[in-house]
Amino acid sequence: MDEKTVLELREELKKLKKAQARVKRKFTFLLSIIAMLVLVTATLAWFTLSNFASVNEINLKISTAPELYLDIENRGTDVTQWKKVLTNDMINQYLSSVNGTRIADQRLDPVTTSNGISFQSQSGASRTANETSSFLEFKVWFIATTDMYVHLSGRTVQVEGNNATSAVSTTETGTKADIVRAVRVSYEDGGSAAIWEPNRGTPVNGQTTFDVGQNFGSDSRLFHLNKLEPKQITVRIWAEGNDPECDNDVQDSNVTIQMLFGGADENGNSFE
Repeated sequence: MDEKTVLELREELKKLKKAQARVKRKFTFLLSIIAMLVLVTATLAWFTLSNFASVNEINLKISTAPELYLDIENRGTDVTQWKKVLTNDMINQYLSSVNGTRIADQRLDPVTTSNGISFQSQSGASRTANETSSFLEFKVWFIATTDMYVHLSGRTVQVEGNNATSAVSTTETGTKADIVRAVRVSYEDGGSAAIWEPNRGTPVNGQTTFDVGQNFGSDSRLFHLNKLEPKQITVRIWAEGNDPECDNDVQDSNVTIQMLFGGADENGNSFE
């Protein structure tokens, strides 16, 4: 092989290497674009329209099963001074005393949390409870006539002549009705919180969640009560921004949240 041919081959090899480098750069760029698209897709669950950008109507119905009582205030150890049903008016009394608001003033803008206690916006900014568009927070006192683990009950029982259960519902129709899958409720006791995810799907944002059922397992325990020892629990309600159903379709919707608190022993045997 003469010297000219060798030089020509070397030149062709250089061109081939340059072409391979260009292909590699293009492939890397393409992967970056795909990664960005995945990120954008993951955040599409958050509301992107600004004309509503909230869940506009919240209705609460809170009851307790046998052996268990509740109130906004600590009524001491005489259970006859406690209540079986917590009304919106009672919660409004609490909200008014804390920051001068009412449930009707609250709008649920999407937020997210990993622990049910501290909340952030989509950008990662910290969010404060009971702002006009944020998440709802209030405190409830509980007392029991026997030692028990408190759960949310999926059963239907009679409380003061009315049916009571735990469920999230809406009068919306079509895709707007998906709001029932985007709502979360947490119950904080002593710095840790259990998160109720109604109609539970795949957990998001590292959340450990539960849904209500007919039986009381250890994974659905909210907190423990000693006999006739009142305990205060912080309840938080929000629209989970990372939930796939928390998109523009459910904006300007309404939601009714029913909570039936029931007690069980350490083996999950209900007191209902």
